[in-house]
Amino acid sequence: MTHEHWHGCGIVRREFLQVGFSGLLGLTAGSVLQGRAAASLAAGSVRTSTPKSVILVFLTGGLGHLDSFDMKPDAPEGIRGEFKPVATNAPGIQICEHLPGLAARTDKLAIVRTFSHQHTNHLNATHQLLTGHPQPGAFFDKIASRDDYPCYAGALNAIRPRADGVPSGVMLPTYLMEGPLLWPGQNAGFLGPKHDPWQIRKDPNSSGFREDNLRLPDGFSVERVDRRRNLLDEISAQQEAWGEAVNRSNTTKDALSGQREVAFNLLSSGKVARAFEIQNEDPRTRDKYGRHMFGQSLLLARRLVQAGVPVVQVNMGRVQTWDTHSGNFKSLKDRLLPPTDRGVSALLDDLASHGMLDDTLVVVTGEFGRTPKIGSSTGNNNTPDGRDHWSACFSAAFAGAGVQGGQVIGQSDRMGAYPASTAYSSADFAATIYKVLGIDPEIELHDRLQRPIQLCKGSPIAPLFDRSIG
Repeated sequence: MTHEHWHGCGIVRREFLQVGFSGLLGLTAGSVLQGRAAASLAAGSVRTSTPKSVILVFLTGGLGHLDSFDMKPDAPEGIRGEFKPVATNAPGIQICEHLPGLAARTDKLAIVRTFSHQHTNHLNATHQLLTGHPQPGAFFDKIASRDDYPCYAGALNAIRPRADGVPSGVMLPTYLMEGPLLWPGQNAGFLGPKHDPWQIRKDPNSSGFREDNLRLPDGFSVERVDRRRNLLDEISAQQEAWGEAVNRSNTTKDALSGQREVAFNLLSSGKVARAFEIQNEDPRTRDKYGRHMFGQSLLLARRLVQAGVPVVQVNMGRVQTWDTHSGNFKSLKDRLLPPTDRGVSALLDDLASHGMLDDTLVVVTGEFGRTPKIGSSTGNNNTPDGRDHWSACFSAAFAGAGVQGGQVIGQSDRMGAYPASTAYSSADFAATIYKVLGIDPEIELHDRLQRPIQLCKGSPIAPLFDRSIG
């Protein structure tokens, strides 16, 4: 896959042109936006709560839980690692010394220490975490396909489509792909490309980060677009009158009308375009996040949620950034934990200062953890200072959207190898995301063969929202 057709913000130029120009002509709005005006694929959808937003901070490659949120200072030397635990502002909770910002905000965090699933391959595990389902026909390095389950934004868009020009989901600033390997879990899977989230593939910290192609083309104004819309309405009326003669179905007519309306909304609204104008943000706010890709991507996530995007996934690095088979402690200490700590801390403060934290779930997780025993192997080559993949037990941190902070949910065993209390699955993780989005996890979707498929088979993690449970 080449990148020469991607505009300054990373959205496919071809798809934008379909929206911007074919839409103005009343033709297809392109695969990115068709689903905004489409009918819901799941009849009788039920909202389980007032819908909120989700920012998923994805540590692609897998953060070692023993080196972050579930430290084992009393474990043997070959297990506990080089880092020291520090006290947090939540009594009785300790986390890694290299997460001082989050330690000062642990009263806002609920740390789940007993996530567990079966996949230790990056691609399979990523699908597992980003959809809540095992990848269909999973094998080692099975790449994405349209038989996969949908990501959270894709499912949301199919169940609750929108026609206001605001996408249901955005993933940024990197696309999880390496050579021929395309990471699954990044799109709408069997629901089809019309429900895919937007993919932004450029560093928001770069001087060239722009959103020019989300603006009206030169020479166009909102008034001119409206005049074209009125003209197209007249043409549509004629098409309707001719419909019987050309045997055009109402379904096709309605779909075209909806796609055209989405194109107009996108081009005339400007809400999403303004969210990308990160250079207009207060420089002091930008500094708090950190002038690096991690920090500015998290700031952009806040701006997108503020513009109405309900699901934003921020990839902290590229496909295997957190895959520390060698130099685990040096990599975490020098280049991974500090910018993530600073950026996520600023995000929590920023959301709170904007009155958005109560309505926005922030989740920090990788697709799995790392081996308790340093230098051991689960199938890969590791140096004596590396940790391999480990999915039997790992941690994630949650904040906002009603999450009761200042607590730890679940306990791993003495070595951090397996859950010593209730284990939570990726399906439970997904059900929690859907609960926050106001979607019933048991809702029924249909695959490409129109077979009924339950959206999610897990249960929301109740202790996150009610301390008395669990």
